[in-house]
Parts: sequence; structure tokens; C-alpha cells
Amino acid sequence: MNFSDYFNPIDLQQDIFAFDYNENQLATNILLFNAEQNDLEGISIAIIGVEEDRNTYDNKGCASAPNLIRKYLYQLITPGNKKIVDFGNLKRGATVNDTYFALSAIIENLVKRKIIPLMIGGSQDLTYANFLAYQKLEQTVNLVTIDSKLNFGEANDGINANNFLTKIVLHQPNFLFNYANIGYQSYFVSKEELGLIEKLYFDAYRLGQIQKNMEEAEPIIRNADFVSFDISSVRQSEAPANKNASPNGFYGEQACQLARYAGMSDKLTSIGFYEVNPEIDINNQTVHSVAQMIWYFIEGVNSRKNDFPIGSRTNYTKYLVTILDGKHDLIFYKSDKSDRWWMDIPYPIHSKIKYERHLLVPCSYKDYQTASNNEMPDKWWQTFQKLI
Repeated sequence: MNFSDYFNPIDLQQDIFAFDYNENQLATNILLFNAEQNDLEGISIAIIGVEEDRNTYDNKGCASAPNLIRKYLYQLITPGNKKIVDFGNLKRGATVNDTYFALSAIIENLVKRKIIPLMIGGSQDLTYANFLAYQKLEQTVNLVTIDSKLNFGEANDGINANNFLTKIVLHQPNFLFNYANIGYQSYFVSKEELGLIEKLYFDAYRLGQIQKNMEEAEPIIRNADFVSFDISSVRQSEAPANKNASPNGFYGEQACQLARYAGMSDKLTSIGFYEVNPEIDINNQTVHSVAQMIWYFIEGVNSRKNDFPIGSRTNYTKYLVTILDGKHDLIFYKSDKSDRWWMDIPYPIHSKIKYERHLLVPCSYKDYQTASNNEMPDKWWQTFQKLI
């Protein structure tokens, strides 16, 4: 793939980036991709601006976000040694489907190279293009959205930022294993949507539930292959640049914490930050906040422990918990490196998966405590049901 054909490269001589950068700032430590500078050897993260909002849901203007986010991102101190490339802004397709196709092909190529695509700007329906990138990789995937709503709009409508999840769930062949929402607000979500979540053994976590203990979000995100972050999940007073913003939502520092969790996940291979509309921003407050969220994501990537418990488990403590009068033996692993937890879930006897016997699912110490109290953790049961 010739990436140069797909992008309008970034030039620091543009007025928007005019700043006296020093050697510690990101601008001087990012490879700005162009026809001459195109060596991806050793690159860990690829920034992709997407100026596409034709299928947004009442938030026209978010296509103009990428360069404004970069303006603030480039001024931040470089968080670690991981090499980063900025491809520039994806050339808009003649149709939205053309944009989806190009973005999907680029993400697929980068994931194969073990480079993390990081999308900025544009509308959240681009999550569908991100999803399609995994189809040719022949793997089931887990998606996490950080969003105040569940985007299960009418399937009969053309794809947009309000129904892209419906399109993903109905896609054939179906390779979505799990979906989890973090931060939904009850007054935005219908009983039918919550019923669908329950029926499909997906997960949805209310804003208040997560804010009560932010650390509970870490294993949810750690189980994701890709994350879609809608800026409307952040409260309006802190991120006003969204026409669907709500008075309630995550605080800015909590959004940064969630972004860092995503970066720290050894499993995560792509992420997007969407629905930032500079046309209604106040003093560039939102684009500045998103730049800091991206900084925390990059810092998280630099802090990865590579401690997913495969192969030798000498650096893990194994816990065996027998519950329900001996009917179930639950196995937990705790990393000695990071203190993170996993549950070992056996495949059913008649599973179609022939060569695997166990699935390791990220969990928290709270799940272990639940088992120790002779109760089956919800996460264990829901995952097992999807394996049947």
C-alpha cells in the first residue's frame, strides 16, 4: 500500500502550527509522513486525521477538528520513547463509503504491521470503518465505546453516528465477540436498547457506576481490540464542542484516565476520538482537552507491561476458588508485574473451537472477591454464554 496516495500530509509551516517548538515537544519527535519521509520501521503509533462528517448525527462541523487537535497535541512534552508517525489527513472520498473503504484498508494494513492507528476528528460512524478493518484479519473482536448513549438507531436508515452499532451487530459475517459501553446516561437510553445488550450478553456501564470507582473501567477497556471515544461522553462544561453534549458526563481528568487505560492495554490495536466540533468550541477548550487525552493514550502505550498471561505463567499468582457447593472451580490469575487480574473461562465441551480449551478474560479484584463470597461473577457467566 502506498500511503502517500491516501493522505494530505502535515506541514509545520502552516499558520495553525506556527510555534517555537523545543526538542522535548511532540512536534519535533513525530515523523511527519510524506513521499520523502515514509519509513515506518520501528513505528508504534500512527496518527490519522479524518475530515469526514457527512454521516454525523446533528453535529456538522466535526470534520474540521484534526488540525486544531494537532495544534495543541504538538505542543505537549513527548511522553516516552515509542515512535509516532502522523500521516496527515485522509483524503475525503467522493462518497462516505469511499472514505470508509480507504480508512478500513489503512487500519488493516497498519494493524498487520503492529502499528496502532489513532484516528482524530470526524464523526463516530467511522467506528464502522474501523470495525471492517478486522474482517480480513480473520479474528473475532471486542469493541468498547465511551459514550453517553447506545448508538442502536434504526437499521433501515443509512449508516450514521446514531446507528453504527446496529450496523456492526447485523454485519455478516459476524466477527464481533463482545461489545461494552462505558458511561451511558440512563435518560438517553431506551429499555429496548438495554434489552438488546442483555440479550446479546454485551455489557453497558452507567456513568455513575464507573465514576464511583474509575478503576473498574480498566479491565473492561483491557478486553477491547479497539475503542471508540465520543467526546459527548465528557460533560458540556469541560467539552462544549459537541451539539449533543450533556450537562453531565465524565470530567476531563477522568477522560484522560480512560484514554490511558486504553493505551496500557496490550490487546488494543486501534482507537478513535470522534465528534469534536470546533465550530461551537469555546476558546478551543475541547480540542485542547482531546489533545491531552491523546497524550495520556500515548503515555499509556509507553507504559505497557506485556503481561497478558500466555505461555509460561511463572510471573503470575494463580487462585482457585470453588463456589456453589463445589459445582464450579473458578481460576484467577494475578500479574506480579502489574497487579492486574484475569479469569480463566473454559470452553463448553461441545464448543466449535477445537484447539483451545480456555479463554482468559480481564477482570478486577472485585470479581475475585465476588467468587470468594460464593457468587458467580457476572463477567464469567456472560462470557461463558457467548462461548456456547
